[in-house]
Amino acid sequence: MSHLTLARSRGVVLLAVLVIVLLAPAFAGGQPALAGGQKLKVVATFSVLGDFVHQVGGDKVDLSTIVPPGGDAHTFDPKPDQVAQVAQADLIFEIGVGFEPWLDDLYNASGSSAKRVAVTDGMNLIAADHEAGVSDAKPGIHDPHVWHDVNNAIMIVQTIEKGLSAKDPANAATYQANAKAYLAQLAQLNAWVKQEVAKIPPDQRKLVTSHDTFAYFARAYGFQIIGTAFGSLSTEQGEPSARDVANLIKEIKAAHVPAIFAENVSNPKLMQQIADEAGVKLGPDLYTDALGPPGSSGDTYLKMMHYNVSAIVTALTS
Repeated sequence: MSHLTLARSRGVVLLAVLVIVLLAPAFAGGQPALAGGQKLKVVATFSVLGDFVHQVGGDKVDLSTIVPPGGDAHTFDPKPDQVAQVAQADLIFEIGVGFEPWLDDLYNASGSSAKRVAVTDGMNLIAADHEAGVSDAKPGIHDPHVWHDVNNAIMIVQTIEKGLSAKDPANAATYQANAKAYLAQLAQLNAWVKQEVAKIPPDQRKLVTSHDTFAYFARAYGFQIIGTAFGSLSTEQGEPSARDVANLIKEIKAAHVPAIFAENVSNPKLMQQIADEAGVKLGPDLYTDALGPPGSSGDTYLKMMHYNVSAIVTALTS
């Protein structure tokens, strides 16, 4: 366990103890059955997952999203009000597979009785040790960035619908109808992504990004990951060494990549430096581990995917 992760874990425990002491009467006896007109209290761990839950749950759920738009779930530190949200939740949706390294401590220390649903259960996950250049590629570790493949988003929405319907059967028909409508939009989105990607010749479908977040996108839509600046599945690793940066620049030149991309959850200065030294363009920041703020071009999953794909296609074909 890294010093950063250990410090975060201790901080979560201290916050949780404070919240439990102050709010203990409200938590006593666990979560009661829903009363008439009472909304299901649902927690989503980060903004992309929160959007999926919102699309299915609508106004039938009281939704709290822990990591906000623009936030980095890899390095997030929960706050007291978020400890309380977990403690009072009926249902928690998470990515799992190590994406939320703070969640186990937060959940255990909060005393929550909420059912946890890992939306990646049953998916065809990519093993980290199958991804080139990933420094945290240990056996048994899987890439958690599943949502960049729209097919996986479809599976996530189906899992959310089943979870909400099982926990709140009185509103199951609404959840099922909402999911059906949203799934139709996702199917259209997936077809559009394939259509747009087809504009890039197959030998030019090469990606370089800040950290390793597009493996599922690459597998689904025929891209090759040339490398990443941080060489990691997480942004927790810190700045890469000068040697790692030099090696990535060599790989970019050798692969004749016309553009590389920074991300909305990381500082773009390093990527600009790499682009300058490699003699390539720095494309627009992509939405990766978080949605954008309200009113932005990536404030929903549908808008995020449209923006990312359009940016990638434009940068790699111009």
